[in-house]
Amino acid sequence: MTDTFTKSSANNRGEAAGLTWLGQATGGGGARVARVIHVDDSVLEIERIKQAAPIPENARAFGRALAHTHAAGAPWWGCTPEGWIGPDHIGRSRTKLFPEKETAPTSFGQLYGEHRIADFAKRIVDRGVITAKEARIFDDLAERLIAGDFDSEQPKFVQDAGFDVARLHGDMWAGNVLYCGGPTGAALIDPMAHGGHAETDLAALAVFGFPYLEEVYAGYDEASPLADGWRERSELHQLGMIIMHAHLFEGRYVGWAEEVAGRYV
Repeated sequence: MTDTFTKSSANNRGEAAGLTWLGQATGGGGARVARVIHVDDSVLEIERIKQAAPIPENARAFGRALAHTHAAGAPWWGCTPEGWIGPDHIGRSRTKLFPEKETAPTSFGQLYGEHRIADFAKRIVDRGVITAKEARIFDDLAERLIAGDFDSEQPKFVQDAGFDVARLHGDMWAGNVLYCGGPTGAALIDPMAHGGHAETDLAALAVFGFPYLEEVYAGYDEASPLADGWRERSELHQLGMIIMHAHLFEGRYVGWAEEVAGRYV
């Protein structure tokens, strides 16, 4: 009998769709994903992942597997997972998603600059956390992003699969990646799945730290080489998660977001 975990959120069916969409890649070498056992409007029941101690071998295995997950691809920037049921945003942060291609961004820079940086900066200003003048650093960075100044190629596996857009977990901090041993080393839970740039998932792992992170990166890059300069872009790809936390929690995240943005303006 499968050991399960039951939770409830504002969009159980949407989260279930994200888990299923990511799990489609597992059979092709992608990372393990907690299986959906049951979902309705009230609850989401998923497979409980039995955790194992982190070790370098599992970290490298996870890096390789994540490369395959990303290479399963997505049809457009900011797309919702296949089978999505819900609004055009996700989570408490109301992070913008695009169920229809016709209204979706046409580049990484547009998705990230307009809907991950400028949007959250505006919300922080509207609440009086920072002034419009202080927010200018985010607006300037968003303009550079939208202009394509930080666009970069996807990792090799994504390109080889014929995709411009990677299949992302979308909320890949340490608490949502569980070391479990097995062929893929770790398993994914609690996604904000959408189409984006693979480097964003990889960078998110570093925001709050992750055991053997360099081994994860090594396993990924050996399997599916990353574009030149990916380490220099890492903090930029972290900024979306940091400014989202500034919107949700304010405090130290506000100054952190300003500091990171300043490095790329």
